[in-house]
Amino acid sequence: MSIEVLIVEPEKRPYMKTIGDDLTSLQQEVGGWIEQFPLSDDCMIICNEEGKINGLPLNRAVYDNKTKEMIDIIAGKFFICYAPIESENYLSLPKDLQEKFTKRFWNPERFGRIGSEIVAIPVPPINQSKANEVPER
Repeated sequence: MSIEVLIVEPEKRPYMKTIGDDLTSLQQEVGGWIEQFPLSDDCMIICNEEGKINGLPLNRAVYDNKTKEMIDIIAGKFFICYAPIESENYLSLPKDLQEKFTKRFWNPERFGRIGSEIVAIPVPPINQSKANEVPER
């Protein structure tokens, strides 16, 4: 079977893609062993478990929903899928959540240090068509 997920690559805008829902397809999509990172709305980031160890480029920051503090930085390509607790499999991302997370991860980020804090700085995408317009806020 296949699922429709939101792909988020370093230096690029997110986009929807249909991928296989088997382990091999999921691993191919992120380039290695997969790791889950929970998001809101029963959604999950699926990323390369060894992304940082293997020196993959830093991609996007993830924040705590309550405190809004940065809790991690995902390295390498990742995707977002629907993963309700009652389901044994990853599922296609519903349309409303496609829009929500496309807006959330729209701008690529670079990372720097200000004092003792690491900060995410939104930047324009590299090598992607200018036809991509910023979604309505």
